[in-house]
Amino acid sequence: MNYRNDREGNRVSILGYGCMRFSRSGGKPDVDKAEKEIMAAYRGGVNYFDTAYIYPGSEAALGEIVERNGIRDSIYIATKLPHYLIKSPDDIEKYFREELKRLRTDHIDFYLMHMLTDTAAWERLKSFGIEKWIDEKKRSGEIRRAGFSYHGGTETFCRLVDAYDWDFCMIQYNYMDENSQAGVRGLKYAAGKGLPVMIMEPLRGGRLVNNLPKEALALFDSHSRKLTPAQWAFKWLWNQPEVTCVLSGMNSLEMVEENVRTASESGVGDLDESDLELLHGVVKAINSKMKVGCTGCGYCQPCPKNVDIPGCFAAYNRRFSDGWFTSLKEYFMCTALRKNSSAASQCISCGKCKQHCPQGIDIPNELKNVRKTLEGPAYKIAKKAVGLVRKY
Repeated sequence: MNYRNDREGNRVSILGYGCMRFSRSGGKPDVDKAEKEIMAAYRGGVNYFDTAYIYPGSEAALGEIVERNGIRDSIYIATKLPHYLIKSPDDIEKYFREELKRLRTDHIDFYLMHMLTDTAAWERLKSFGIEKWIDEKKRSGEIRRAGFSYHGGTETFCRLVDAYDWDFCMIQYNYMDENSQAGVRGLKYAAGKGLPVMIMEPLRGGRLVNNLPKEALALFDSHSRKLTPAQWAFKWLWNQPEVTCVLSGMNSLEMVEENVRTASESGVGDLDESDLELLHGVVKAINSKMKVGCTGCGYCQPCPKNVDIPGCFAAYNRRFSDGWFTSLKEYFMCTALRKNSSAASQCISCGKCKQHCPQGIDIPNELKNVRKTLEGPAYKIAKKAVGLVRKY
C-alpha cells in the first residue's frame, strides 16, 4: 500500500474504504460479509474508513467490526455531521454523541460537515456555535481533524475552503469530472492551502466501470497497458500529487484485492501522455452516449411519490448506450415489478429532489423525458399484466 501525509505528517493510505455501499441482508448491512472485506482491506494496508450518519446502518456496522477485531487504534475513522438535520445548538452534540455510540469509539479521526452546499450553510452552523464546539472537541481529543464534504461548482468550493481553518476536505472527482464539480481547479486550490483532499465518487457511482459504451471499451482494449476500467480511473487520480486518499465503496473480496493491488502499484508519474490521451478519448465516448449525468449517489431519495430516481436515470442512459430492449427491461424491473411502482410517471414535479442533487440535474424535467422514452405501449401493457397477476 502507498501512503500520503495529512497536515500533521500522519500517513493515510491512498485507498480509503467507503462504507456507504455495504452489501445488505434483510434491509440491514451484512456485517459478517462486510467484516471479511474490511479486514482484507486492513491487512492490505488500508487505514482510512469513511461513513456517515445518514448511511443506513453503516456507522453501527463499522463500529461493530472495528471493535470485534481490535483495530481501532491502528485505523482512521471518518464520519459526518448531518448539518441539514440540525435545528438547534444542542442538536450538534446530540448527533455527535449518537455517532460515537454507533461507532463504539471515544473519538473521530476525521469529522466532516456533510455535504456543505455553500457558505450560507456554514454561516447557519456558525450561528449555532459550531466553531466553538469544534475547538472544544479538538482540545478534548474527541475530534482530531475537522473538514467538510462538497458537491457543486468550483467557485463556491473555493469560498468554503477560505471560510474556516479546515484540516481537510472531500470532493467528488474523477476523469469525467475534471472540469465540473470542484474540479481540478478546486483540487489544486485546496491543496495549495495545505489541505489534504479526500476523493469520493472515483468511479462516478460505478458508471466508469459498468455499462461503458462499446467505443470506450474498444479504446481500453486497444491500449498497450492492459488495465481494467477501474484501474484506469484510480491511477488517473493517484497520478496527481494533490490527491490524498481515494474512497472506494468495496463490497466484494475481489474488488478489495484488485484495488489494494492497484494502490500498491500506483503513484505520481505513473501515467504518460499516451495514457492521458486514452482517457480523454474515453470521456468523449461516454459523453456521446450519456443523457443524464446521474452518479447514483441517492441524495435525491426518498421521493414522496416513491419514484426510484437513480434507477430511472440508469435505465434511461442505457437506452442510448445499450439499446432499447436492454433499457426497457431494466426500467421494467426497477419500477413495475416492485410492490409499489416507482416509475417516472409518478413524479409531481415538487422539486424536492432537485434541491438535493449534487450534480445540479433538473430531475423533474429529466423524469418527463424518461417517461416519454420508456413508458410506451409495451411498458404499459406489461405493467398492467403484472397487476393482473398480483390480483390472483
